[in-house]
Amino acid sequence: MPELPEVQMVVNYIKPMIIGERLNRIKPLWSKVLYNFDEDIHRNFKKNQIIDVYRRAKFIIIAFEKHIIAIHLRMTGKLYIADKETSSKYVTAVFEFESKRSLFFEDVRKFGRIYLYKDISIIDAKHGPEPLEKDFTVELFKEMLNRRKRNIKALLLDQSFLSGLGNIYVDESLWKSGIHPNSFASSVPQKKVEKLYTNIKSTLEDAISKNGTTIIDFSVNGESGKYANYLNIYGRAEKTCLECGYKIKKMKVAGRGTYVCLKCQKKYKKR
Repeated sequence: MPELPEVQMVVNYIKPMIIGERLNRIKPLWSKVLYNFDEDIHRNFKKNQIIDVYRRAKFIIIAFEKHIIAIHLRMTGKLYIADKETSSKYVTAVFEFESKRSLFFEDVRKFGRIYLYKDISIIDAKHGPEPLEKDFTVELFKEMLNRRKRNIKALLLDQSFLSGLGNIYVDESLWKSGIHPNSFASSVPQKKVEKLYTNIKSTLEDAISKNGTTIIDFSVNGESGKYANYLNIYGRAEKTCLECGYKIKKMKVAGRGTYVCLKCQKKYKKR
């Protein structure tokens, strides 16, 4: 599933091309893609101008004058701009603009959804801080971890705790910080928490600079993410750890396939 860097890359691609556009209609080509559209609201926001495009958590937000559309790509969703109808059988929805250009939502596995809300508040209420925003400070992160009695990987994957992180970047950040993913969150020493905070931010920023990570089929405008070439631990089971030479192990943590170096990453147990 695309994580924060991949979703940000999609936003960076479509934003300059659709800002200022006016929407004629959203044409669903698969009945379930429009998740919560009310006909009256749908009618009211037509012809409204797009005033902003941004990311919140793993959602792509297209902001109109009176409403927002939130797009979640899920496993295989893609967005791209074209002037003509696409022949792809995997397109599930088309945003048709007055300019005759269109934004296509293509989704092979059909898990992606498009939501319509009056504002961002309903999404904000269900999601934690953004890890790259200035108000996400190390002091806040320490406080968040100290009051949560959970496995640290499960916590970092929880979108209500911290937004945008997924399996790849959690594993990478924990490895760089020397923290076992099965550690008890509130037992991790403060110095290690500071290191984790720094590594979460730097890993996400580095991934964005390399167009995200393509493991199977993620791409933006036909271009795959390059960060897969720089992964330190994710996807490297039974290969040697780049830090110590010990073999990397794959295990299940928080229901997810997880990569860990048992030598470099210390497990902090419940105190």
